[in-house]
Amino acid sequence: MKPLRVGAMVSLALLAACRPSPPEQPQAESAPVAAAAVPAASPPLVAAARRQIGVTLLYDPAYVEMPYPGGDVPAERGVCTDVIVRALRAGGLDLQQSIHQDMRAHFADYPQQWGLQAPNRSIDHRRVPNQMRWFERVGWSRTITANAADYAPGDIAAWKLNGSGLLHIGIVSDRKAADGTPLVIHNIGNGTQEDDILFRHAVIGHYRPVLSGL
Repeated sequence: MKPLRVGAMVSLALLAACRPSPPEQPQAESAPVAAAAVPAASPPLVAAARRQIGVTLLYDPAYVEMPYPGGDVPAERGVCTDVIVRALRAGGLDLQQSIHQDMRAHFADYPQQWGLQAPNRSIDHRRVPNQMRWFERVGWSRTITANAADYAPGDIAAWKLNGSGLLHIGIVSDRKAADGTPLVIHNIGNGTQEDDILFRHAVIGHYRPVLSGL
C-alpha cells in the first residue's frame, strides 16, 4: 500500500474516536462546577495531566508521522489519547514504545478494525481501543461501577459517548464536583480541560496504573 493511502486511512481511523459527533455539545454538559480545593500535592499522573491544561488548546485528529520512541504531535494540539500518552510519559512510561513492542509480538491480540496488516508506531498508541487493550494486558483493569468512591485520582477511564457511540478516554482528577464526583482531565474537543464528565457517558473501561512514581 502506498504511504499516502496508508496516511489517509489511519487519519480517518483516528477521527473515529475521542471526539463526539457534531450534534453533541460536550462542553455544555461540562459547565463550571463547584470543585473542592486542589490538594496540596496532586498524584504525579494527575499533576502531569493538569499541566497540559492551557498548553494543549486544540483537538486535532490529523495523522502525523512521528519519531520513535518518544514521538509526539505539537504540544498545542492532540486528541483524548494524547492526554494519556503525555501524562504517562512524564512518569517514565513511553506508551508509544510499550504498545508498539507489544503489538509487534501480539498483533492478533489487538483490535483489527482498521484493516492494517502490521503495527504502525505513529498511530497505534493514539487509538482508544489499543490503549484499553494494552492496559488490560498489563493488569491495570479495575471494576467498572457507578460509585464515585471507586475511582481514585490518577485512574484512567474510558467511555462510549452518548449519541455518537464514539470512544473517549481521560484521567480521573483529585478535584471533585459539588456532589463528590471526581472530575476528569481530558480532551474531548477544545483542548485539555478538567470537567465533570465521569458519569455523563457510559463507562466502558476503568484502569489503575501500577508504576513507581505514578
